Amino acid sequence: MVNTPLEPGVGYGIVLGLGFAFALGMILVTFILRRYNSELVTSEMFNTAGRTVKSGLVGSAVVSSWTWAATLLQSTGVCYRYGVSGPFWYASGATVQILLFATLAIELKRRAPNAHTYLEVVRARYGTAVHAVFMTFALVTNILVSLMLIVGGSATVSALTGMPTVAAIYLLPVGVVAYTLVGGLKATILTDWIHTFILLIIIIIFSLTAYASSDILGSPSAVYDLLVKAALDHPVEGNAEGSYLTMRSQEGVIFFVINIVGNFGTVFLDNGYYNKAIAASPVHALPGYIIGGLSWFAIPWLTATTMGLTALSLENTPAFPTYPDRMSEADVSAGLVLPYAAVALLGRGGAICTLLIVFMAVTSATSSELIAVSSICTYDLYRTYFNPEASGKRLIWMSHFIVCIYALFISTFSVGLYYAGISMGYLYLMMGVIIGSAVLPATLTLVWSGQNKWAAGLSPILGLAFALIAWLVTARKECHALDVTCTGSNNPMLAGNVVALLAPVVLIPILSYGLGLQHYDWKSMLEIRRGDDHDLAATAGVDLENTVGGHEETGAEFEAEQSKLLRASRISKWTTVIMTLAFLVLWPFPMYGSSYIFSKPFFTGWVTVGIIWIFCSLGAVGLFPVFEGRHTLVRTSKAIFMDITGKKAVQTIRAEHTAELEQEARLEKEKAAKGTDTPPSKEVPHEPVVTQ
Repeated sequence: MVNTPLEPGVGYGIVLGLGFAFALGMILVTFILRRYNSELVTSEMFNTAGRTVKSGLVGSAVVSSWTWAATLLQSTGVCYRYGVSGPFWYASGATVQILLFATLAIELKRRAPNAHTYLEVVRARYGTAVHAVFMTFALVTNILVSLMLIVGGSATVSALTGMPTVAAIYLLPVGVVAYTLVGGLKATILTDWIHTFILLIIIIIFSLTAYASSDILGSPSAVYDLLVKAALDHPVEGNAEGSYLTMRSQEGVIFFVINIVGNFGTVFLDNGYYNKAIAASPVHALPGYIIGGLSWFAIPWLTATTMGLTALSLENTPAFPTYPDRMSEADVSAGLVLPYAAVALLGRGGAICTLLIVFMAVTSATSSELIAVSSICTYDLYRTYFNPEASGKRLIWMSHFIVCIYALFISTFSVGLYYAGISMGYLYLMMGVIIGSAVLPATLTLVWSGQNKWAAGLSPILGLAFALIAWLVTARKECHALDVTCTGSNNPMLAGNVVALLAPVVLIPILSYGLGLQHYDWKSMLEIRRGDDHDLAATAGVDLENTVGGHEETGAEFEAEQSKLLRASRISKWTTVIMTLAFLVLWPFPMYGSSYIFSKPFFTGWVTVGIIWIFCSLGAVGLFPVFEGRHTLVRTSKAIFMDITGKKAVQTIRAEHTAELEQEARLEKEKAAKGTDTPPSKEVPHEPVVTQ
């Protein structure tokens, strides 16, 4: 039995106290934005953040949404199992999806400027049946991600504080639900920035302690020596010379393939990432996703390299919670390497830091999942099939209702998994088997005009069937059982994941060419309409046109925007492909192929690059959003001061802000008119102008 380093009261204090602190903070921010910046929480604002978010905040939102409990806990676990290769395989195998998704984000904004979800695009192109298929896969994706967040987070909270796991499962989402209800996607993005900033600071503390100031470790050289000793005591099967200091890891590279496949599904099918693309203003979508992807890479790479190697170095000392025993496989799969390493490294302070970063990771990503499911159920289900003429007020009510119901559902589901013995690690490996077959048809919906409805609708279903067969048959042949241990092992998971991702590569051409190419003209996507929020504006006594995100776009603005997006699309395609090749091939595989075992100077350089990278990430997604929004921050701060001191009435402040918005809109119109030679079309969809 492992004694917990913290009391249950600390767990309740952080889970409930911080949750409600963020909720109260968002209530205050929402009030300030409405009072001084003309921001009204309409159905469009709740689900799209007014489509005006700049690249810094988009980047921090991407980092926060992609930093799950698994990002910290699973990556550290694979480092403990396979050594230095594990963190790199995890980070590179999950960064490329974000980089490649940048292209899809641009295509979504270009093809369907008024969409709220990518499923609306699927329906506009293929109709109801295919829409239902992808809606199922999208919701399953969100459920799997949410389960990993809650299951992994609650296990860590319980291990650190002794707080009952079931209590942690039900209480972790409470604060998230509160602030999501208040501010919608805008609140999610703003809290994402706060979460990301705190997370990066704590990772920096961990890395500098392990490699610079710790009495036990204190330098890369000391860590290196202890890892050499650890490899002699318990060599890693399948690694070059059994070493923890090599990229040549047989099991590690199998995990790499599983990781790539599974994460394609959880990015390309998770509506949360499309939400971020939709929320971004047109010129900020591409840089936002590039900044986010490159900044995120350092988080699992450095965190896992630091804490996984710390666990290997310190597990034979009395400071380690499981001493004198090594960690059990069940504890590793549950994600407990990171918290145990933090306790060994920093004692009680390490436990508190771990609790904070896991709380940040779980709550920020959970908020993204709540909005993702809410927007699907509100727009793709409720407005599409039950109430096509739903008012803005009704759409807001439905969004709030779904957020609450989904949080309760996912917590209850997590309790069932806890009692069934299903860990976060198992879910992480399995997700690609379940959802991977829908990745390619979803992507081609936005980038290839030839894919017909039969290929789009049938390839995910058939691919899932083939993947399940491959997974379970391999498990049966490997260990003659279909229990959790056997089906969760690497080879069955590898078979299922690879078949899921690659089956559509065969199915889509057969169905598309065999049953006739579609030759789609992309026009029906332009007919997707925004929510009608005039009733909410009338109730609030404001002109919808003068609210952030409420501007009706002119033809000239639309043409100029399309020109910018087309240019961004061209840039994104070659940029993301080059970076993907660098992360997946050029960097790791020369070291893998040569079976190189790190020397002490090389290991020191490896760690140093990681530390420099995390500081760059802090600048890119921690400080840059503040710099980018400095004018809005200064103007709002002045408005608050003027209001509190009575120097200006709030009506005057609002009028001045409205005049600024109108001036910016005029400048945008003039710029748009000069930037296009095409006469403005009268029949164009309306999208909000970029205003800040």
